[in-house]
Amino acid sequence: MSRHESKAGGTFSLVLHTHLPFVLNHGRWPHGADWLNEAATESYIPLLDAAQRLVREGVSPKWTVGISPVLAEQLADPAFQRELRFFLEERFRACRENRKEFLRHHQDALARLADFWEERLTKVQGFLHRLGGDLLGAFRTLEAEGHLELLTCAATHGYLPLLSREESLRLQLQTAVEAHRRHFGREPRGIWLPECAYRPRAEWVAPLGSASKRPPRIRPGLEELLSEVGLEYFVTDTHMIVGGRPLAVSRTQFLPPRERPAAPSVPMAVGPRNPYHPYRVVSEGGRGSAIVFARDPRTTFQVWSRDFGYPGNPWYLEFHKKHWPGGLRYWRVSENRGDLGAKEIYDPKVAAGRVGEHAAHFLGLLDDTLRAAVRAPEAPALVCAPYDAELFGHWWYEGPAWLEEVNRLMARSLIRPRTLGESLAVHEPQESVSLQEGSWGDGGDHRVWLNPETEWVWERIYDAESSFFDLVATLPPEGGDLLIPRLLAQAGRELLLLQASDWPFLITTQSARDYAERRVTEHHAVLKQLLEMIQRVLATGRHSSEDELILGEIEQTDNLFPNLSVV
Repeated sequence: MSRHESKAGGTFSLVLHTHLPFVLNHGRWPHGADWLNEAATESYIPLLDAAQRLVREGVSPKWTVGISPVLAEQLADPAFQRELRFFLEERFRACRENRKEFLRHHQDALARLADFWEERLTKVQGFLHRLGGDLLGAFRTLEAEGHLELLTCAATHGYLPLLSREESLRLQLQTAVEAHRRHFGREPRGIWLPECAYRPRAEWVAPLGSASKRPPRIRPGLEELLSEVGLEYFVTDTHMIVGGRPLAVSRTQFLPPRERPAAPSVPMAVGPRNPYHPYRVVSEGGRGSAIVFARDPRTTFQVWSRDFGYPGNPWYLEFHKKHWPGGLRYWRVSENRGDLGAKEIYDPKVAAGRVGEHAAHFLGLLDDTLRAAVRAPEAPALVCAPYDAELFGHWWYEGPAWLEEVNRLMARSLIRPRTLGESLAVHEPQESVSLQEGSWGDGGDHRVWLNPETEWVWERIYDAESSFFDLVATLPPEGGDLLIPRLLAQAGRELLLLQASDWPFLITTQSARDYAERRVTEHHAVLKQLLEMIQRVLATGRHSSEDELILGEIEQTDNLFPNLSVV
């Protein structure tokens, strides 16, 4: 699309949310560190590579990238480098073994794809070598040069609206800001709320467990807690501002076909309250406020929907069918999406051609959306498009190349890519609103994370919150055994890890249920063990050598947030 063909102008703010739960030291395959390795090699590295290539061409991508603190901790851990080297060695071995197997069976097209994967892995390896393995440093540099904006998230991606204690939310948020400052050298301005889940100021009582027996209380809205730690803005889903039927959370679109929810309708709201400019969120009677950006349903649905968007194109790489041993993918989506046995062989050259077509189509859709959303010439519209970053490259292999081409085409149009922070200079909020409670999950509420399958998880979280914060409240201000601060900090880490929204999500979607259940059980048990140790040390006035040995082993396993402060 040339400059004169783009009629609307306006702002496009792409928001990519990068996150994985804490998996280092907690298994490798099929669930564990290989999740992190796959996300790094298939999404984070291709996205960084694309961003750097655009910058070299004179095109500033202006992406807003949310990096969850728990992910940043893992990417900075030397253990990640060791795991990644082992992972790449295994993938290279798979390429060689697959090639021999295919040639032995005269499957020349598949053998050429084994060469394709080996060449791609070699490029990944070379990119890592140029960075010295420092992915966080590459993000940091791109932000310092003005090409990206980095958001934070809750420390371990805790599902904030359902946590029963305000102390939990403050621990999640304060830890997040400290970790972001430590990794990126500056304060974050914005935050990706886990699962885009929001709660307003309202009377509330926990839905189950012993916490449900407490009297109802007024809890502050999330904007008040964000304001306390200096966070200015966040992203939410469309229905929480304009109403209507919510879209499904994007990750569910990549479940096996029989498990996917039905496709929702995709309205374009352009009435008095619409998603095409930011709002200021203010709770009645509350303290503090924050700015909210809403997801545009039309353009985002076109990108993340496997059934109706670009990733489902028959020529793109099929995610679900893999070749073993090695787990490499050699097939395309094909016409028969539900039958893995009928998949046809992938053709990278044909897929690359579709990337350009879909990038041009998207820019046209974006232009139409901005043009229809403009209410006055002096008030250009803003399209905010938030996605899980793992969509690009991991779930949708061609996604990073598509995104790169979108930026190139946009540079020749009137549409301006801007980070969320930059967009506020052009699109200042003109209206204050009160948001309804909800998330970007199926149904637009909390049902993905709280349901009959996950009630036991929340019972443990609520038990842990009460046990931990009640004990903290009784501790003497200073003095006592020197092991207590370490025990208390590690107990705080276990509480944060227990609160990760990933565990109930994985249980609900059946995608890694056994692993998630084990992690919930383990973190709850370790937390209770640490609290019992604290109480015993307080009672006796000293700790034993066994206490210190046990604590040291736990610290080595769950070794995140070294500066954690719980008091």
